Amino acid sequence: MDRDRWLREHLVEVLRGGNAHMPFAEAVAEFPERHINTKPPRVAYSFWHLLEHLRITQGDILDYLTNSDYHAPDWPQDYWPALETRATTQVWDESVVAFQRDLEAIVSIVADEGTDLFGPLPSNAEHTVLREVLIVADHNAYHIGELGILRQVIHAWSHRHSGE
Repeated sequence: MDRDRWLREHLVEVLRGGNAHMPFAEAVAEFPERHINTKPPRVAYSFWHLLEHLRITQGDILDYLTNSDYHAPDWPQDYWPALETRATTQVWDESVVAFQRDLEAIVSIVADEGTDLFGPLPSNAEHTVLREVLIVADHNAYHIGELGILRQVIHAWSHRHSGE
């Protein structure tokens, strides 16, 4: 098999989830409306805050991958919504759609054979496309797993995910 194609296929699989972690779509599927602003026990942020953090961070990395005039937001405040912020169901749904849209944009970059995975970024010659894609995959896997576990903690899964 062609190594370049093989690497791209594996990166797409990792980005979309399902190998060693739950896919994003499954983690947010049938999410109970009453819990979008719930803060699980001993957690300072709500489920929507976590979803927004995923969206914001992934969107920032997409911008970093594609924008020669990229300017990093301030860490950590610009990567999380304010803790007092509450979401409506519409805002939750918009966050889900934006996350999925940006994920597919990153998948498209990876799948494009014209993308040099080992090439430098437009705004930073010290970082590669591959590095940023791996950061997205790692960050998403971590927080999607957190989302799934916290759903279990507050019993916000249907029976098939409840662990019972």
